[in-house]
Amino acid sequence: MKNLKELREICRSQGLRLTHQRLEVFRELLSTPGHPSAEDVCQRVRRRLPSISLDTVYRTIYTFERCGVVKRLSALDERIRFDSNLEPHHHLVCVRCRQIEDFYWPDFAAMEKPEEVEMWGEIHTEHVELRGLCKNCRTDPVSPAGKPRRKDPLIS
Repeated sequence: MKNLKELREICRSQGLRLTHQRLEVFRELLSTPGHPSAEDVCQRVRRRLPSISLDTVYRTIYTFERCGVVKRLSALDERIRFDSNLEPHHHLVCVRCRQIEDFYWPDFAAMEKPEEVEMWGEIHTEHVELRGLCKNCRTDPVSPAGKPRRKDPLIS
């Protein structure tokens, strides 16, 4: 979803009012580079709406998630990240600086699924998450916070 007209139609079809706060959260989700957390969105929206609470931002984003406006990404740390890119894509995740980048892999979707996947049930989404070190972190032995590299516990 990339525009306000689509958001209005989705809100109308879901019986939701498009309030000023929802509109500002939506604009921030679209304009914030990367995959922002609710805290990131709240901080940026507060520049225009100083009274907005973090709870309101969370509730708004979760409402957008239920309506299919954004997707939730697995937590890399204590913060959940959100993705407004609804096109089929995958993610490259740096285990050190926590940067997330989109990448496209059309051949993945075209691959034949293993039998156990077909036997398991019905697949609704396909998503690959590749974790490792980005170029910057791979060449720098010290993290941005001045601490030695942390090894991702999910990577052996």
